Amino acid sequence: MAKQKNNQWMQRHVKDNFVKQAQNDGYRSRAAYKLLELNDKDKLFKPGMCVVDIGAAPGGWSQVAAMMVGDKGRIIALDILPMDSFAQVEFIQGDFTEDSVFKTLMDTLNGQAVDLVICDIAPNISGVRLVDQSKAMYLVELALDFAQQVLKPGGNFAVKVFEGEGLDEFRQTARGMFSKVLNRKPKASRDESRELYIVGKGRLNS
Repeated sequence: MAKQKNNQWMQRHVKDNFVKQAQNDGYRSRAAYKLLELNDKDKLFKPGMCVVDIGAAPGGWSQVAAMMVGDKGRIIALDILPMDSFAQVEFIQGDFTEDSVFKTLMDTLNGQAVDLVICDIAPNISGVRLVDQSKAMYLVELALDFAQQVLKPGGNFAVKVFEGEGLDEFRQTARGMFSKVLNRKPKASRDESRELYIVGKGRLNS
């Protein structure tokens, strides 16, 4: 049964218009179009910004971010998985929740303020919905805590979440951190997927 589901997913993936478009446009993943749409709606990027991308591999979001911030901008990408390098993106491999990785990031920033934290991370899926939702919410809560530590006042945050238990509480926490919290479902998110994106605009002073 698992093999059949994997085959069905692969067939759908190959036929996916966003997958084909990503290949044609030279993006590393279809996820690039999700961030492009978020930016169209919420104006997340400006030239020269410093951006941290959590859970960056294979690099679709970092690729978009590098394009948006331009030559004077800076992208620092983190992932526990390896990621092929490309121009203008500084990559740190490791678990962003570990103190040693956080220290490496802070050393890399060398006092530079972070304008935007983006996170398209997702846990390994077990197939048990309650377990997977719990894992997903744990990761995004850690991502929000991470953003609270590194974002400058007025900075922005965009993170993938999944509809289900814990999401309302997460939104409430985010509202205490940002002047505006928005829900987004980009067109590149599959209709049947529970994924959506929370965008926090204007980090409040601590």
